[in-house]
Amino acid sequence: MSGPTSSESKTSGAHSLPVFERTEASPLGLAEWIAAGLSLVWVLFFLLNGALSGTETGVSSWSDPVLSLLALTLPVLLIWVAALSIRSTRLVQAEGDRLHAVIDNLRTTYLTQAQQQAAVAEPSMTKKLEEIIEAARNTETALATFQSSRSEPHREGQPVPLSAPTGDDQGALALGTPAEDSKPPLPVHQFIRALNFPETAEDQDGFVALRLALQDRKASQVIQAAQDVLTLLSQDGIYMDDLRPDMSRPEIWRQFAQGARGKEIAALGGVRDRAALALASARMKQDPIFRDAAHHFLRRFDQMFAEFESSASDSEISALSETRTARAFMLLGRVAGTFD
Repeated sequence: MSGPTSSESKTSGAHSLPVFERTEASPLGLAEWIAAGLSLVWVLFFLLNGALSGTETGVSSWSDPVLSLLALTLPVLLIWVAALSIRSTRLVQAEGDRLHAVIDNLRTTYLTQAQQQAAVAEPSMTKKLEEIIEAARNTETALATFQSSRSEPHREGQPVPLSAPTGDDQGALALGTPAEDSKPPLPVHQFIRALNFPETAEDQDGFVALRLALQDRKASQVIQAAQDVLTLLSQDGIYMDDLRPDMSRPEIWRQFAQGARGKEIAALGGVRDRAALALASARMKQDPIFRDAAHHFLRRFDQMFAEFESSASDSEISALSETRTARAFMLLGRVAGTFD
């Protein structure tokens, strides 16, 4: 029973992969038939020419057998060398054509498998996206429905003066007292916790701090600005948890709060992630919405930290510098040239 040729295939699972096997060539092709004909013509010509020469001269032309044999075989050998060369060229070309066909089949099979795998992976990706959306909805629901009567742990720390009373944005009470004066100042640890945002949908302490910060006018301004830029950065796959910036000493942060800019506070731009910097820089140049949100956030952070530094301890400044909001400031500050 003859083996499979290059046109046959073996089945592996649900896909057929072509098998490249060399096929038997035709025993005699056109070149071989021509060579055989020329060889026969030469042999007949040589024999007849020798016989006629011997008859005319009376001397046999076969007197030197070696020369006669060479004269007979050399032309035949040359004819067949040429024929075999043509045959080899034809076989190589045929093998090359079959090899190209097998490669094309393999490429087609690979693309088909890739498409099928993508089709299988698509439902799981859709499921993951749905889970992320559902988690985001749960987070928003938890934030919106969180009870104001929840008890909060008391921690010692000097309150941050982020709720200075102004009459521009808040209404006055009946006796002329600003609404913000009736609320206690936002504790430092709660404000720092809010700047880091809740870790997960179950992070109840994070939601408590975030709710309290959003009730404070000045704190809510920087929180909302940070939330906007973090959302825009996440659209490019930039997440603050993935950044590992070089942390600066509290005195460098104090110089920034006191108005220092440029190389004096260059250490604050500790983000070294080249991919995040490149993506944020490109977004800053191409997206006006992102650019406006980034500059608005930088201004709010600058104003907030100038007030925060005046009454914060070194440990509180260090804690604030490790929040997601501070990391966003380091990243966008480098992109905007704040530390140049």
